[in-house]
Amino acid sequence: MERVSALDEPLKKLLGGATAKVMADHLGLHTVGDLLHHYPRRYEERGRLTSLTDLPVDEHVTVVAQVADARIMAFNGGRGKRLEVTLTDGSGKLQLVFFGHGVHKPHKELLPGRRAMFAGKVSVFNRKTQLAHPTYQLLDAPPEGSAGDPEADVAEAVDAFAGRLLPIYPACKQLDSWRIAKAVDVVLPSADRAVDPLPAALREGRGFVPLPEALHKVHRPQTKADVADARARLKWDEAFVLQVALARRRYADTQLPAVARRAVTGGLLDAFDATLPFTLTEGQLKVTAEIFGDLATEHPMHRLLQGEVGSGKTMVALRAMLTVVDAGGQAAMLAPTEVLAQQHQRSITEMMGELAEGGMLGGSDRGTKVVLLTGSMGTAARRQALLDLVTGEAGIVIGTHALIEDKVQFHDLGLVVVDEQHRFGVEQRDALRSKGKQPPHLLVMTATPIPRTVAMTVFGDLETSVLDQLPAGRSPIASHVVPAADKPHFLARAWERIREEVEGGHQAYVVCPRIGDDDEKAQQKKEKKDGPEADKRPPLAVLDVAAQLSAGPLAGLRVEVLHGRMAPDDKDDVMRRFAAGRVDVLVATTVIEVGVNVPNATAMVIMDADRFGVSQLHQLRGRVGRGSAPGVCLLVTEAHGASPARARLGAVAATLDGFELSRIDLEQRREGDVLGQAQSGVRSSLRMLTVVDDEEIIAAARAEAVSVVAADPGLERHPELRVALDALLDKDREEYLDKG
Repeated sequence: MERVSALDEPLKKLLGGATAKVMADHLGLHTVGDLLHHYPRRYEERGRLTSLTDLPVDEHVTVVAQVADARIMAFNGGRGKRLEVTLTDGSGKLQLVFFGHGVHKPHKELLPGRRAMFAGKVSVFNRKTQLAHPTYQLLDAPPEGSAGDPEADVAEAVDAFAGRLLPIYPACKQLDSWRIAKAVDVVLPSADRAVDPLPAALREGRGFVPLPEALHKVHRPQTKADVADARARLKWDEAFVLQVALARRRYADTQLPAVARRAVTGGLLDAFDATLPFTLTEGQLKVTAEIFGDLATEHPMHRLLQGEVGSGKTMVALRAMLTVVDAGGQAAMLAPTEVLAQQHQRSITEMMGELAEGGMLGGSDRGTKVVLLTGSMGTAARRQALLDLVTGEAGIVIGTHALIEDKVQFHDLGLVVVDEQHRFGVEQRDALRSKGKQPPHLLVMTATPIPRTVAMTVFGDLETSVLDQLPAGRSPIASHVVPAADKPHFLARAWERIREEVEGGHQAYVVCPRIGDDDEKAQQKKEKKDGPEADKRPPLAVLDVAAQLSAGPLAGLRVEVLHGRMAPDDKDDVMRRFAAGRVDVLVATTVIEVGVNVPNATAMVIMDADRFGVSQLHQLRGRVGRGSAPGVCLLVTEAHGASPARARLGAVAATLDGFELSRIDLEQRREGDVLGQAQSGVRSSLRMLTVVDDEEIIAAARAEAVSVVAADPGLERHPELRVALDALLDKDREEYLDKG
């Protein structure tokens, strides 16, 4: 085990307590292995030696020169100090400047007559060429342990210094990159004892360098080719180890028992299909076949159903639920908010008609009960819902996290449908699954299209089905950016457009980032924390905007508000009246982002659109154009033309393809919050691999992982891979993968 423990050694044993504490507290690095996997973010090229006469501005150079003069100058009324050093190499002169605390060491060392190498970026100040805060190495004294020719020693030192790639590490205020580099020098010998997780045949087949060599090359490369070798190898490790963990999870699922729920002829599903006023799309039929196939097996289905906004996911999920009810089981649908749970219950009850009134007067004898269970229900209604679940009277239950509480018991839970996966913690999913006599089948729905690489990485334990066709009769949505700061008359035109839609018999949404009133202080605090781009005025609020519109550009129209702080009954009342056409304009927060279905709503104005993410804007926009009339979405922003925020809005306006937008979103946010926070809240274990750029690696690693796990599920023949799984996947993330 000695080879294993070298990388598990605590950093404080090698680096001392103070440095180790800073690394642990601020960089999350605790062991030698952690530090060896803390890779340089980039490398500075010190550049070949350059004569002082022809220094290229804005480039990194390395010069050898003699100090001609060094003096400390005061500035800012004597409060600041700077050290100015003049160099000469016989061909020309160059000035160096050091400021603040950085003046003490060079002031002692850079004495007139000393010879040294200097590396830095060339700039011009007061028409003089200079290097600010360059790194340097004195050349007067021969290198340690040298007994040879001083000129040859200097030439060797110059060569080593000038030609090297200087690693720049992700650092923090308390620990800068060069101190991290020194710490890496201390632990680098331990890399020789790193356990190699890649099976030898795989490593040799793909021509990868061994792991110890990759670690040396990534931290102390001699050439750019070294960096490329190391990165290729280390990316593969991350992709492969993560895919092995997911493949083991999928394999374990296939070993779990579940009750097969096979479709029954002449049951509830057939009765429901007979009432449908339209035919299902090809995509819906294909996905349904995949789901029905999974439900008919004796191990639990784990399937992710991704679909564009409005592609008919709820219809697919409902038919799966009816199949399970036909087979004698119950189905539960878990929604992230009460508004959405109520919406689902209403639309499913409407879709099923008398089939949703099983056991009731006038209900169908083939029907079942569809019940709602949320935290804010009255005691009597709640008691009745719980009773219907435990007796099996209710075949379908729709609810929020209230479904997960201990006192909720099912008669025979056969299927769990989770809506909007990214809003549900893994723990909640797990708790609901444990309510079946055997693990129930699981269908996860998301309306945020996920790029293939993220699906393979974050949702790698789920099989994926994609609905990418819109049902017939859905209209395209025209989207436009409204630059309120540059062209205020565009905003006035936007409100005229809303009035025109209402006069044409339609309805509209206005979306704002904030509610207003007492959330203002909290928001301002957040704004300050979020940095300079956000540190402008607070985002627009529902309550203020609604009041301004009612008194101004939309005076005379029926304007109402909807937000998360309203009482559930009030929210429901507003939504019902909006759906019934008794409200013209609904001013809301993102509470309407998912699931709200009002086909008569044709226009949406999103205020401060630059404050929303790409996927969120796509979700919001999907609330309009749900009927036969075309939809329009206006993205109002004060962001200026050249800003990244405007580019993001331009991308949303330019395409309705959710998969394309999710790729843009991912490229902009990178994967920190896509992977790390995706479901479990733990830190991403990916340091070298980027899900944006490395799709081929992830796909290839997945295929290799599947074949390794199929041949050796317990990894008995791959002890090094088991060790790497423990090291790379910290306890939290391992647990999260186990819960699936």
